[in-house]
Amino acid sequence: MKKIQLIAIAFLMLGACKNGEKKSDAYGNFEVVETIVSSETAGKLLTMDVKQGDLLEKGKLIALIDTTELELNRLQAQSQLTASETKRQNVTAQINVLKEQKKNVLIMQQRITRMFAEKAATQQQLDEINGQMNVLDKQILATDTQFQLIASEMEVIRRQLDLISEKLTKCRIMSPIKGTVLETYLENGELATPGKPVLKMADLSSLELKVYVSGAQLSKVKLGSDVKVLIDSNAKEMQALTGKITWISSESEFTPKIIQTKEERVKLMYAVKVVVSNDGTLKIGMPGEVAF
Repeated sequence: MKKIQLIAIAFLMLGACKNGEKKSDAYGNFEVVETIVSSETAGKLLTMDVKQGDLLEKGKLIALIDTTELELNRLQAQSQLTASETKRQNVTAQINVLKEQKKNVLIMQQRITRMFAEKAATQQQLDEINGQMNVLDKQILATDTQFQLIASEMEVIRRQLDLISEKLTKCRIMSPIKGTVLETYLENGELATPGKPVLKMADLSSLELKVYVSGAQLSKVKLGSDVKVLIDSNAKEMQALTGKITWISSESEFTPKIIQTKEERVKLMYAVKVVVSNDGTLKIGMPGEVAF
C-alpha cells in the first residue's frame, strides 16, 4: 500500500512539473527587409551574371543595359563640341586681328588729332580716322557677341554630354546594399524598362522576428533590451538565441491568423520586432518564440 502511494505521488509530481513547464511569451515568424532592384532606364539587358543565392557586395555590377544608342549620341555631341571649339578659336582670332587694327588706327587717330590742332590736317582727315575707329569698335563688339553665342552653345553641348553620361551610368545596374539575391525577374536579352524589377535581395546577416504581445505583457517589453529567442532545433528540442527589441507598435491590432488559437486571434495585441543575428541558421518565414 505504501509503495502504491509513493508511485502515485511520483506521477503527480511529474504531472505538476510538466504543467509548470515555462512557456514562451510570444510567437511569430522571421522576416527580412527586402530590397527590390529596378532598372532606371529602358533597353535590352545585355548581361546579368548574378543568380539566386549569390551574396553581393554593395556597388557590385548586377546587370548592364544596351548603351549603343547613348554612345552614338555621346559621339555626336562630342563632335558638335569640337566644331564649336573650332568656331570659337576662329572668332577669337578675328577679335585679336580687329584689336590689332584698332591699335594702329588709334595711333593714326592720335597723330591726326595733333596735326589737326596744329592746322596741319583737314577736318575730312580727322572725320575719316574717327569713322574708322567707330567701325572697328562696332566690328569688335559684333564679333565679341558672336563669341558669347558660341560659348553659350558649347555650354549647352557640355550639359548634353553630362546628361548622356548620367544615362550611361543608369545603364549599369549596381547592388544598392550588401545582401543575398532572393529572386531574379529578368534574363539576358529581355527588355528592361524604368521601374521594372530586375531582382530582389536582402541582407540576411540578421533577421527580424515579428511577434505579438498583449497589453499585460507590455511592461516587460522595452526598446533596446535583449531577449531570449527560441527556434526549433529538432522535433523535441529548441535552440536558444539572443535578440534585441528594435520596434514596438504604438497601436494595438488584431493578431494575424497564423497565431495559435481562434481566441488568440481575436485579441488586441501589440506587434514587436526582435532583431537576431544570423549565422545561416535562420530562414525567412521560420517560426520563432520569445521569452521576456
